[in-house]
Amino acid sequence: MTQIRERTVLFADLRGSTALFETLGNAEATGLVTQTVGLLAQAVGECRGHLIKTLGDGLMAAFDNPKDGIKSAMRMQELLIKSAHRIERLRNMHLQIALARGEVVEIHGDCFGDAVNVAARLLDHAGDGETVVTAEVVHGLSTTQKARFRSLDQISVRGRVEPVHVYVLDQGQGDAGATQFGEVIRAAAPDGIRLVWQDLDRVFDIEQMPIVLGRSTQATYCITDVRVSRSHARIDWQGSSFSLTDLSYNGTFVRFGHGGQTLSLRRGACTLHGAGAIGLGGPPSDTLAPTVRFEVLHHAETDRSPLVMRRGV
Repeated sequence: MTQIRERTVLFADLRGSTALFETLGNAEATGLVTQTVGLLAQAVGECRGHLIKTLGDGLMAAFDNPKDGIKSAMRMQELLIKSAHRIERLRNMHLQIALARGEVVEIHGDCFGDAVNVAARLLDHAGDGETVVTAEVVHGLSTTQKARFRSLDQISVRGRVEPVHVYVLDQGQGDAGATQFGEVIRAAAPDGIRLVWQDLDRVFDIEQMPIVLGRSTQATYCITDVRVSRSHARIDWQGSSFSLTDLSYNGTFVRFGHGGQTLSLRRGACTLHGAGAIGLGGPPSDTLAPTVRFEVLHHAETDRSPLVMRRGV
């Protein structure tokens, strides 16, 4: 029987399973991943959702209203964190979740439509442990729930002509300014950020966030190199600082200053401050890896003069 209904569609993807297959072998890794996805599926039923299907290391579900979809997403993240505390092999596994709302066509227990396509492709824009949703999902939430979301503004989604207004759920993980190098010293809030790769020299202000760095022609900052993922990394404005999130399979690497330590982001995030270099798919020291030089700008520095003093970063 075919039905057309307004639904909230959820896709969840368990990242890190490839490493499990390498270390545990096919049989044991398959069992652990299947068991973990089955555990996450419990959150769908708990929140009055309908499990459409499992997808190897992920799942697809549908909900009558956005509230239940968000509750399920939060519950999934919670279940994975609790499982990782008990099962050491799950500690390098992370969950990406994306939700979209709209009219879907239901046929023989499956769902089709624009909301399904958008939710599936939004996973490319989610970092580890992140839940990203469309504006339609946020509009269906209570005022209290809406306050937990931060706008990423309009993002181009693969295969779709019109951009999508995307929000990310605040997981309450604390101050994004803390990195492995210690606490970032807060100065006056920056006004913009400059990115330079080869002859592509652009300055972005906070109103232009987020910036998606990637090989796709729809990326905000397009880097035409085969080592770069279609959506490789994302720069967000977090109220007082710029945050860089890795979205790739090969990783993003950040070096602060000239010759400083290099921070490896594997589906993780860090705060950008000062000036430095972002290596896509390899550290900035790797001459084969595309490297984007960055500089966090304050009002007096937002001109487009060449970065003469910082060519070495």
